[in-house]
Amino acid sequence: MKKRINKKPKELKTKRKKIVFPLTAENYQLFGVGIFIIILGYISLSKGPADSFWSLTLAPILLVFGYCVVIPFAILYKKKNKENN
Repeated sequence: MKKRINKKPKELKTKRKKIVFPLTAENYQLFGVGIFIIILGYISLSKGPADSFWSLTLAPILLVFGYCVVIPFAILYKKKNKENN
């Protein structure tokens, strides 16, 4: 009969990685600016008659700028690290 050798299990070294969030406070502030611009666009869309400057010109410009420029920029923005060499 073979002898059973009791081996202690190897201790696993766990290295805890620091959790890094992809978005910073600056990103959330840019999101806030984007949401504010979008809200202004919808408010200007509801003002005045349907053929006014506010609803025909200003509102679409604000909405497109908010949805297509500010919000994607808020997602993609990353501050550059300045390393002194």
